[in-house]
Parts: sequence; structure tokens; C-alpha cells
Amino acid sequence: MKIDKFVVKIREKVAELQEEFDKNAEERRKKFRYSIEQGKVVFEQAAVLRHRLARMKLSKFLIDSKLGAVITAPLIYSLIVPIALLDLFMTVYQHVNFRVYRIPRVKRAEFIVMDRKYLAYLNIIQKVNCIYCEYANGVIAYAREIACRTEQFWCPIKHARKVTGAHRCYNDFIEYGDSENFSRKYRIQREKSRMQETPHIDSGRETPGDSGRETPGDSGREARHVNSNDAANDEAGTL
Repeated sequence: MKIDKFVVKIREKVAELQEEFDKNAEERRKKFRYSIEQGKVVFEQAAVLRHRLARMKLSKFLIDSKLGAVITAPLIYSLIVPIALLDLFMTVYQHVNFRVYRIPRVKRAEFIVMDRKYLAYLNIIQKVNCIYCEYANGVIAYAREIACRTEQFWCPIKHARKVTGAHRCYNDFIEYGDSENFSRKYRIQREKSRMQETPHIDSGRETPGDSGRETPGDSGREARHVNSNDAANDEAGTL
């Protein structure tokens, strides 16, 4: 189908752009004089000294803060409770359900990245703000990937209307109204959901299920390789 070929081309282009982005990462590290050692960001001493000179003093930061910022701070930080609960519940959810349905679990550490604390040009309040933001956005990205894999397994169907900001699996979903191919493609989507790992477009490295680029004939081959017992079990486990 033309749509399938178009999706494959998009994936290939995304992979090319990600590869180019990863190549530039090393250049950025050299420019700003830092490296990553055992998961920690380490700046050269000269860079650290420059950062400390650029840091705004806490007293000046507080004096420059507007009243509105002080008043709204409790409301902003109150979201830490539901966000932490989301983190907890999504983690329990995937560790229970994904094991039962043999869906690869999402690697939390690849979505929740907290490394801005190593920036010496941030004062203590700025660091706290950054830690809050990177945790909140990381949890939401983590939950989104879990929801993405859930939807791919149970309801991989596109919407009739345009969806803004659809997750990474959406473009591969079954076309809305395609009743003729639904059963076959539904089994294919379930099989794909069991083959995937954290997408390399996020982690910067190739992972199982992403190592080979899909060709228009892949869908048919995957359909033929779906185990009949798995298909039967899937139907029994459909909610």
C-alpha cells in the first residue's frame, strides 16, 4: 500500500536525522567542555570556574523575583504529588501487565534523566526548579511510552480526525474503517508490540525490533509468522 511505503520513508528519515543529531552530540560536548563518565556529567575545571562566575547570587535572585512568582510557587510544586503517584502507578502497571502479556517493559531511566544539577551556573533555587521540571516531564514521557505500548497491543487503530502530537507508534496503526484487513493487521500490531524496546530515536542507539527497516512486504511476512497459539491466547486476553 502507498500509505505503508510512506510510513517507511518517514521512519527512515527520522532515523537519519537522529543519527546526525547523535554525531553532533560529541561536538557539543567538546564545545562546552564536558564528558559523561559512569552516568555522571563531568566538566573540565576551566568550565566549572566560568560557570561559578556566571551564577546569580541567591540574594539577588530573590530580590529580582516578582510577587506573582512567590504566590504561585506552592501551586506549581503541588503537582509533585500526582506526578509522583503517576510514576508509581505506571511502574507497577507495566511490571504486572507487561509481564503477563509479554510486552517489553519501558526503561524508566531512559526517560527520567536528571542531570541539570551538575550545572554550576545555576543557584540552589534554579537547580530545584530544574530538578522538578526534568522529573515531571520525564515521568510524563515515561507514562506516554507505557500508554503507547498499551494502545499498540489492545487498540492499534487510527482516529478519523487528525491527532496533534500522536505518539511514536500511531502512524503504524490500522487505518480507521479498514474492516477488511483489521484482524490480520491487529495480530501484526500485537506481535510488533512484543518485539520492541525503548525506541532508538530516544536512546540514541539501535535496539531489538528497530535494527531492520520495514519494507512494504514485512507486514505480510510478520502475519505469516504469528504463532497460532499466541493468536488464540491474545483473543482470550482481549479486554
